[in-house]
Amino acid sequence: MATAPAAEQAAPKGGGSKKLIIILAAVLVLVLVGGGAAVMLLKKKPAAEDEDGAETTEAPVKPKAHAKSDHPPTFVPLDPFTVNLADKDVDRFAQIGVTLQVEDPKFADQIKAYMPAIRSNVLMVLAHKTAVELLTREGKEKLAKDIMRESVRPMGIELDDEDEEEAPASAAPKKKKKKKAHVESPIAQVLFSNFIVQ
Repeated sequence: MATAPAAEQAAPKGGGSKKLIIILAAVLVLVLVGGGAAVMLLKKKPAAEDEDGAETTEAPVKPKAHAKSDHPPTFVPLDPFTVNLADKDVDRFAQIGVTLQVEDPKFADQIKAYMPAIRSNVLMVLAHKTAVELLTREGKEKLAKDIMRESVRPMGIELDDEDEEEAPASAAPKKKKKKKAHVESPIAQVLFSNFIVQ
């Protein structure tokens, strides 16, 4: 009888290690099957997009025609501006956050190199605005155009001033004819992140 309990004790030890091996093998198989399924799903997803590519690729093509590059735009935030406005009756100020959107990351680096001159030009534009001009949507749009024009000026890029084109002065049309070459701005958009007028 002494041998029977020893055999029973030896059997569970061997059976326990076999169960452990079977469990580990089952877990390993599940992990491999799950990983394989994940890889298959990830590969099928781009393939499904390619099959529908006629419809899905037309949408990205249109922005590429507008945008000159294949990469997403680069945003260059400027430190917030706080400036006294040109109101004569009462002291008013504006706090404005500006971010420049450019298509070319190399131009973003160039903007950063000229940042002191750009900030100075933008401050000069802001200092000549009144609260009434800045509170309307048209005033904000005009400010964005002025900031765009003044932001590229330190780099030697002169953009057309739309106000001069609209002015009916006799000398202005002659100057316009000389400036017929249209220069496109490397800054795609001027975005306002903060706009407080008090």
